[in-house]
Parts: sequence; C-alpha cells; structure tokens
Amino acid sequence: MSEKAIVVGGGLAGLSAAARLAHNGYDVTLLEKAPKLGGRAITIPLKGFNFNFGAHAIYARDKSILRKFEHEIGLNVDWKDFSPSKAFYDMGSYTTPMPATLEGLYRTKVLDSQNKLRFAYEVFKTMSSINRGEEGIPIGEYLQKETPQVRDLLLTIASSNFFTNEPERIPSTLFFDYYRRLFATQRAVSYIGGGWQAIVQAFADIIEKNGGRIITKEKVSRIDLDGKEITAIYGKEERVYTADHYLFCIPPKECSQLFAETPLQKYFEEYVRYSPTSVVVYDVGLSERISSPFTYIYQKAQKVFITDISYYDTTCVPEGGQLMQAVAYLNEEEIAQNKADEKVAIIESIYDKHFPGWRDRLVAKRVSKKATVQEIKCIDDQRLMPVKFHSLANAYFAGDWCQGKGQLSELSFTSAYEATRRIMKHPVEEEQD
Repeated sequence: MSEKAIVVGGGLAGLSAAARLAHNGYDVTLLEKAPKLGGRAITIPLKGFNFNFGAHAIYARDKSILRKFEHEIGLNVDWKDFSPSKAFYDMGSYTTPMPATLEGLYRTKVLDSQNKLRFAYEVFKTMSSINRGEEGIPIGEYLQKETPQVRDLLLTIASSNFFTNEPERIPSTLFFDYYRRLFATQRAVSYIGGGWQAIVQAFADIIEKNGGRIITKEKVSRIDLDGKEITAIYGKEERVYTADHYLFCIPPKECSQLFAETPLQKYFEEYVRYSPTSVVVYDVGLSERISSPFTYIYQKAQKVFITDISYYDTTCVPEGGQLMQAVAYLNEEEIAQNKADEKVAIIESIYDKHFPGWRDRLVAKRVSKKATVQEIKCIDDQRLMPVKFHSLANAYFAGDWCQGKGQLSELSFTSAYEATRRIMKHPVEEEQD
C-alpha cells in the first residue's frame, strides 16, 4: 500500500509539496482552512480584471526550483519574461535605465563611468564567490568600504528584491548568496501567465490527477502525539486524519497554536516573535492603455515601484485594458505610526507623474494597506524556521518562513521541495526498496 501523507495548508508550499508527493505515488490529502486554495497567492477577478494578491514575479527563473517541478511532475508554467530595457529608476528630477544588463549599466545615470567599472567588478566578485559576506555583519555595514555610489546602488537593488526599505539590515551572507544566483541568471525576472491562479490550479490538477484529495474549509485544530511521532490530527467536528507523514505548510503562529500544551510548542515560539515583510499594495485596472516608455519604474527616494503587469500578461485585463501594480515598503516603525495612508498618497502621486490620465480611465482598484509578502523578514538576527525538527520524527514544515533558497515565493517552493525530498528518503521507503 502507498504511504500516506497529510499536507496542512493549501498555499504555494502546500500545493507544490502535495503535487510532488502525489506524483511520486504517495496517498496524499491536502487540508486547507479557506474556501479557496493559494493562501496569499490568489487571483481576484474584479470588473473584468484579474488582480493578483501580491506580485507574482519569479526571480532567476532559469535557476528557479519551479524548473524542477516542471521537469519532474509535469507542472506547466506560462513564463512571461521581464524586459530589462523597459525598467527605469525615478531619481526625482529625472528617470534613468535600471542597470540590470550591460546595456542598462552603460546607459544608466545612477553611476558615473568610474563607478560603473567598480560596480561591474563587484558583480564579478559576487558571481565568483570572492564576495561572501561575514556572519553577524549586515550588508549595510559590510559595504562601508565601497564608494557611496556603488554601495547605494547595491542597497537599492536589494530593496526591490527583498521588498524592504531597510536593505542595509539584510545579513551580508544572505545578500551575497542570493545575488550570486541572481547575477548569473539569463532571465532575472519573469511573471506567470494567468497569474497566481494559473499555477495554483496547475498544482491542484496534478494532485487530483494522481489520486490525491483536496479538502477546503477544513481547519486543523489539534494533534495527537506519541513520543516523537504524530499519530493523528483533527479537523472540524473532530474529524480524524492519520498518515505516515505530516507536512505543515502553515505559519509559525498557527503551528504554535496547533502544538499548544505539548512539549513541542517551545520550538515555534522563537519564530512567532519575528516580524514579517509588509507592504502597501495599490493595483489599478484601466479601461485603456496609457503609453509609456517603461513597464517598471522604481521611485528611489520613496522606495515604491510600479509594474505594468498587463504588458506581460494580457489574460489579466479585458481587451484594450491595462493592469498596473504599485508596491510601497513598510517597516515596523511606519506600521506603528500608521503611515499606510501616506504611502497610498505617495503611490497615487507616482501614478500621476508617470501615467497621467490614469484616474480618468480607472475601472477597478484594489488597495491593501498592510499586505504580508513574507512571514519572516530576512533582516538582522531573524532566522528562518527549519523544515525538520529532531524531536518530531514524522513531521515536516514548509513555507516562506522556512529555510530554503531565494526570497518570497521561492522560499515556499524550495522548502517544500526539501521537505518532500526528506519524506521520499524516509527509512520506511528505503526498507521497502
């Protein structure tokens, strides 16, 4: 008989893990508390537009773990590659090409000639693992030896990739590990045709095609433990679920509640205390396109970016329409001071500056004043949770709060891949072989 696996949580981590396990012959049941799958990665239809709940950008897609899912389990991803030549920085009094390519580096006004050479050399040192950072040293401190222009540009790039207005607090080792991979990619940024809904549905189809079960509106309330092993979990109305393996793709706070009054709750307390990456998201759907020389503009002073999503993915708009997404970063102080309304006003002013007439063409909008894009922000001494604890023999964990490669959704996919790798190498399977 097939080994049984229960996956708790139907976000990107849970879906990708369940799909891989089902494809490899496991008897899989996925439990999701919400009516819809996707977690924070959902697509919301509104007046003919498909708004994505958060950016569905995939970084370094030719090196992305999604490629492994494509090859191994038949995941179908409609890649829409970003055009670096259409990416610009708004420096206040002027706009200039983003130095994302050699051509962009040559044309940009962010650096003078001498610093362009120095920046290119820093990229080379990062790709060659000469630059590795130092444990306990944040990247802002580590880059003090750089010229102000080069340091500022590296922090600006980090701000947009880590979705933070505190890039100087990113651990230097994490910074260089991330950019070693990103600088070597042929396609730095890509979008998913059809938005998050397309990839959520693709994983769900793989699960069900391979005999897996997906149960929505099922919130897991408690667990039974026998020493180091989970023997059962309970859903609504005390429904009992048992399996050989349990994979929890729910945030640390929910894990802590689930393991409450057990000796294992203490393992989650550290991660519950950590702060998330939060942003203001302001999406607009327009009745017709506004002509613009760029599809991405980053307002450097305010740390706000706008992406013309519909330029890459025409499925998200009615014919002739335009869908743009603006994101402004928030730190803990700004959240405490309720600065979200100010961020909304700033975003609107940037829309006014670069897309004049958008208000007259506005058909639909979606504003989220505090959206979580990553459960644990990678700054200072905040640590990501492991995918496995020694004290739990048959339990695993995955999500953007768990250890993996990349940031944001890539952490969900890579931690899910690692957790399923461990499950599929479980001693029970090895004995059967």
